[in-house]
Amino acid sequence: MADKNPIEFGVYIPQLQLDFDVIRERVLVAERGGFRSAWFMDHLYPPGLPQLPSFEAWTLVSALATCTERIRLGHLVLCNSFRHPALLAKMATSLDIISNGRLDLGIGSGSVAVEHEEFGIPFPGVAQRSKQLAEAVQVIKLLFTQETSNFEGEYYQLRNAPNLPRPVQQPHPPIHVGGGGERYTLPIVARWADAWNCPTYSLGEMERKIQVLHEECRRIGRDPESLRITEEAVLALAPTRADVESVRATAQRRYGGAGWGLEAGGYVGTPEDVVRQIRQKAELGVTLFVFFFHDRAKPETLELFAREVIPAFA
Repeated sequence: MADKNPIEFGVYIPQLQLDFDVIRERVLVAERGGFRSAWFMDHLYPPGLPQLPSFEAWTLVSALATCTERIRLGHLVLCNSFRHPALLAKMATSLDIISNGRLDLGIGSGSVAVEHEEFGIPFPGVAQRSKQLAEAVQVIKLLFTQETSNFEGEYYQLRNAPNLPRPVQQPHPPIHVGGGGERYTLPIVARWADAWNCPTYSLGEMERKIQVLHEECRRIGRDPESLRITEEAVLALAPTRADVESVRATAQRRYGGAGWGLEAGGYVGTPEDVVRQIRQKAELGVTLFVFFFHDRAKPETLELFAREVIPAFA
């Protein structure tokens, strides 16, 4: 499949049990090493781990934007139910300007019911959340691109709503929609997203989901080539062949659950192994690979990837 996007790499740094100085250091190492982007989670606490401290998603990325220069910043993915889309569009516009056009806006319908229940945030069924997400993406795109916006939806309304100044990126910051649902999410991606992010839990079915997504694009008259395909996946990167089993074991401890997709679509091995695995996946049309590193992106592992993997795709 031909693609218009180069192969690029992002690092996912789950912001739990890490001091801000540590997170900043790892993002700066990634920036120096040639990573295209750094990504974070959007949860009020790490799912299933309420005892662990963590940073709020948007505040963290806003702070990182002021101490970085080139690396793009975003979330995989923002939870639509946490912020009204009109407010989110204003926040995103402001951060795009502050970062000089380095924001990627990732958004999804939300997935952790107990988190919403504990904080008193409504969490309707998947059909309603998907309808809300579809409207939210439309609201955000309107506010990104129009001097004043009007929208009459079931869940959101705009009445001559202004959004000035305009974002740096034109026509707007890229909108990534994440999720693997074929009934609701992929049609939203086909209609309104710039990029689809395949989450870890869908890696085992990625090839079929890309086919479904492309069929939906063709059905509504969109060129499938206009939609970027990205993925998030676990990476256990070993400096030598002798270290492979050790890093694999670390990845299994941290990311061994089925939802992390380590066995279904993760990456394990030396830099040479990983380059080969990335090339195989790129044949499906993936052009942005966002990695959960087995050691949560320690500087030495980021530097190894930057030194021995990234140049293979220059």
